[in-house]
Amino acid sequence: MILPLSLAIFIIYFFRNPERKIPNEQGIVLAPADGKIMSINEVWEDRYLKSNAIQVSIFLSLFNVHINRVPMSGQVEWISRSGNSYLPAFRKEAADKNVYNAVGIYTDYGRILVVQITGYIARRIVCWLQLGDRVETGERFGLIKFGSCTQIYLPADAEILIQPGDKVRGGETIIGRFSN
Repeated sequence: MILPLSLAIFIIYFFRNPERKIPNEQGIVLAPADGKIMSINEVWEDRYLKSNAIQVSIFLSLFNVHINRVPMSGQVEWISRSGNSYLPAFRKEAADKNVYNAVGIYTDYGRILVVQITGYIARRIVCWLQLGDRVETGERFGLIKFGSCTQIYLPADAEILIQPGDKVRGGETIIGRFSN
């Protein structure tokens, strides 16, 4: 009786969906997920931005909230699912090989890309967005079940306000900003 009850409590805890106080400032970029900043890299993003970009990777442990949130207001222009592996999400190669869902959003500051990546335990990505949807900063857009990684790609002129190792909260932590 204790084991089933413990499992039920963990599942309820895992799928929690707390309200967040969404900052309301022009030009800010919010964390799309709760977790720990694994890396910040300058990369060439060839799926949607097709330009130099800043890639921020956030690792979500089993104990983080797994709801993903829209980092900036805009319009959904592109959605793509791909990949075929389920490596542990904290491994660098997981971003290239694991099953993922990528969402391209056109904002007032240019294109941004948010990528939901499965992990070893996480095998299911949920995304509620459709092409053409108008989205608002901090709005819930999906979740990754049971541990994962979320990446965001920003135009190269974004000012990054976080560092690897920082803990962030989706929809609350300001991770970057654009100049007016």
